[in-house]
Amino acid sequence: MKPTESTENTRSTESTESTENAENSDSSENPEGTAGGGGRGGVLIAAVLLLACAGLVGYGLLDTEDEPKPSATPTAAVTYEVTGDGTAEISYLGPDEDGSATVVRDAELPWKHTVQVPLGETPTVAVVLGEEGGQAACTLAIRGQHVQRATAMGEFGRATCTGALPADGN
Repeated sequence: MKPTESTENTRSTESTESTENAENSDSSENPEGTAGGGGRGGVLIAAVLLLACAGLVGYGLLDTEDEPKPSATPTAAVTYEVTGDGTAEISYLGPDEDGSATVVRDAELPWKHTVQVPLGETPTVAVVLGEEGGQAACTLAIRGQHVQRATAMGEFGRATCTGALPADGN
């Protein structure tokens, strides 16, 4: 019986070696080493797509360009205009929510500026002439409608124009 066992062991060993050789020959035909053919090429494509997606997400997160935020308080367009010659100091109520005036020193005349003023505020423009005097006129328009006009004359002459801007928007 010993020879039979030896023959069976030899056949078993030969069978295992032939299976391993068959697997090795499949690997040499498919250099990626997988049966589906995806292998390294598929992994490379997936990695590139993943990096592209990560780049787009990163761009969206890092995009710091500020877009105008909708105003929590309703506003109305107010146009301030100062006519005349030379220069003047002009102060006006602008879009500041704290209600402080914006001052333009040595503004070249004629001067015109349109801003959004919160409803309930009182739009105001004031003109102060310099030491050399002269003449200047301020006008105020709310939503395109003329509201007031005033004239400043002489050395350090002053003029102020104001208008009503009701809180209810009418």
